[in-house]
Amino acid sequence: MKIAIVCGSFHREEVGKMLEWASNESSKHGLTIEQVVWIPGAMEVPLALDRLLSREDIEGAACLGIIERGQTQHGLAMGQAVIKSIIELQIVHQKPVGLGIIGPGAEPEHIEPRLEPHARAAVAAVAAML
Repeated sequence: MKIAIVCGSFHREEVGKMLEWASNESSKHGLTIEQVVWIPGAMEVPLALDRLLSREDIEGAACLGIIERGQTQHGLAMGQAVIKSIIELQIVHQKPVGLGIIGPGAEPEHIEPRLEPHARAAVAAVAAML
């Protein structure tokens, strides 16, 4: 089964690590990562995801990224909107989407310990739903 992965590039180094763990987890579940799409940030996740889920050869997707706590509520509002859109796209396309976005509201010291578990859980969720 072929899946896609959407990666937020704002925290490229950390998300790159997440992609490695997601790739490993995909192999464990017999999934092939057909395409990886790097996007600027959380705001672009829904469009990239919609394009991928529209493809007949893609059976599911995982989204990887980080939304840190900022000085305003922007990250929280963005995170809520993005997660709502991901859920809606999953239902519209009838294809599973694994959520591997750390945050919103992640503190810098909480990011590193969450990279591997979030990446693996996102792919495992897609595998379970397929």
